[in-house]
Amino acid sequence: MSEQELPERESMEFDVVIVGAGPAGLSAAIRLKQVNPDLTVVVLEKGAEVGAHILSGAVVDPIGIDRLLPGWREDEGHPFRTEVTDDQFLFLGPAGSMRLPNAFMPPLMSNHGNYIVSLGNVCRWLATKAEELGVEIYPGFAATEVLYNDQGAVIGVATGDMGIEKNGEPGPNYTRGMELLGKYVLIGEGVRGSLAKQLIAKFDLQKDREPQKFGIGLKELWQVKPENHKPGLVQHSFGWPLDMKTGGGSFLYHLEDNLVAVGFVVHLNYKNPYLFPFEEFQRFKTHPTIAPTFEGGKRLSYGARAITEGGWQSVPKLSFPGGALIGCSAGFVNVPRIKGSHNAVLSGMLAAEKIADAIANGRANDEPVEIETEWRATDIGKDLKRVRNVKPLWSKLGTAIGVALGGLDMWINQIFGSSPFTLKHGKTDAASLEPAAKHKPIAYPKPDGVLTFDRLSSVFLSNTNHEEDQPVHLKVKDMALQKSSELGIYAGPSTRYCPAGVYEWVEKDGEQVYVINAQNCVHCKTCDIKDPNQNINWVPPQGGEGPVYPNM
Repeated sequence: MSEQELPERESMEFDVVIVGAGPAGLSAAIRLKQVNPDLTVVVLEKGAEVGAHILSGAVVDPIGIDRLLPGWREDEGHPFRTEVTDDQFLFLGPAGSMRLPNAFMPPLMSNHGNYIVSLGNVCRWLATKAEELGVEIYPGFAATEVLYNDQGAVIGVATGDMGIEKNGEPGPNYTRGMELLGKYVLIGEGVRGSLAKQLIAKFDLQKDREPQKFGIGLKELWQVKPENHKPGLVQHSFGWPLDMKTGGGSFLYHLEDNLVAVGFVVHLNYKNPYLFPFEEFQRFKTHPTIAPTFEGGKRLSYGARAITEGGWQSVPKLSFPGGALIGCSAGFVNVPRIKGSHNAVLSGMLAAEKIADAIANGRANDEPVEIETEWRATDIGKDLKRVRNVKPLWSKLGTAIGVALGGLDMWINQIFGSSPFTLKHGKTDAASLEPAAKHKPIAYPKPDGVLTFDRLSSVFLSNTNHEEDQPVHLKVKDMALQKSSELGIYAGPSTRYCPAGVYEWVEKDGEQVYVINAQNCVHCKTCDIKDPNQNINWVPPQGGEGPVYPNM
């Protein structure tokens, strides 16, 4: 059916339309209503429920929540149950570990006063606060299109049509998407959001900025034996199983109720196409310092998500005609702290305050440039500026020297208020991958099904579901290029970097055929980031589909 033959979309008008019910989007919604209760605000969420697609470590710095909801500690329903009681930093070798003295760590790295939480549960809690203020939240609706006026300014978004069949034609349950129109639109889709990607390209928001950098974060939630549980313990480590040229790190966070979150991050600027982040994560758990925590325990959940790592140098221009980028759509993660949710909350608040002021002054659909011009002077800017050289030093000099010099640079920033230089990131993560001929395959041990697992049993724990009779939401632009280059030159890295086993090269009638198991997709966006030819484009599936993380 052509665009002309489709029924017209119904439309709804609001003062502000927010895409994404993560920490940034919900904080923006709450702040808008705090500033002006008469504003009409809607939040669209592609997950089946608020929090369903939220995955993070997470140790949260409460600076954002303290400002957004100053009396939150008196709220019996808040999710911040486990305050950090012990902070450990480990360097892992193949057979042992060395604890780095906390006194050597820059004060910024201290987790004193922070909380170990499920960020999904934080978002569920924030959603109740937003709804109490009159914010409308629509879970299960994926925003798939940006709407513009004749002057080229953003005036809203459209949700995806439902009931499209695999051949691209409307099926018997076809429903046209909705148009949600607003005076301003805030994009808080998280890392590598599909609409943010379009807006960055259309308005050249990355101009004069360094390329955005990314990591892939994999996480499991375990219930461990009481004797192995230390509530409030935060343990960060780096080194083995990654080599000294490959950036990454790991964490163990001990929550309440004998729960331990274990996670592993691989920086996506790695060079070796044979590297398998999921298998590196499984291998990490077998380290003699790590494995005892999980002895006799049970794995409850699994998930994966890309992380922004570019920081200060890579944040795109935030404002565009009709709206702004907020949260991880902009890239406010502090890499050495492995924290971004505090900055996401602060960015949502900043955007809300500037937009509420613009609307109060009779403005609409213009560029809220104040968001862009003022963020670097806020606590977000101060947080990111102090660590701006850590990631490039790590990337250029490797783990041993790069991490040491990054720590020194943070100390210089701490003592003198600034350091005299800002390093560049250079290549994109896609361009960092090298041809397979320069590397050797890596042999990974088979999973034992007790401590280590395969991808498919892991994806099962993420509660991921996609209706199979719909168009594949992972779009390969040029299949011939995928075969000649992704397979022929790079030995099929998508079969390894995907944490959900979506991609396979399968022999059929003597030919290698690219199989896309889209129903496995956990919406991590790694393929969109790491494909060496930028030949895979991630777009949202039908609303509500994907993982359903209960408490990640």
